[in-house]
Amino acid sequence: MKTAILPQVRVEPQLRADLESVLREGETLSDFLEATVRQAVDYRRMQSEFDARADAAWARFQQTGAGVPAQEVVAEMRGRLEARRRELQGRHRPADA
Repeated sequence: MKTAILPQVRVEPQLRADLESVLREGETLSDFLEATVRQAVDYRRMQSEFDARADAAWARFQQTGAGVPAQEVVAEMRGRLEARRRELQGRHRPADA
């Protein structure tokens, strides 16, 4: 596949210096910018999908009047969070201080 070039972006010299100061060993400015753009595209795609699901749920609620109480939703989310925490427990132990 043929590659394309993103447009140049003018920034303040301090922002450029800040950016260069956080580059990892062997990482180029182009590497950083490409990774950042990919993350932004993924985020916006997920946000659009979330918004579409929310709009559909709202439309269903308006048509049917049937919904799930907030307390049940929060309890379900807390249960998922706790299950995930238990699953990950011990995998990522902090370094000894």
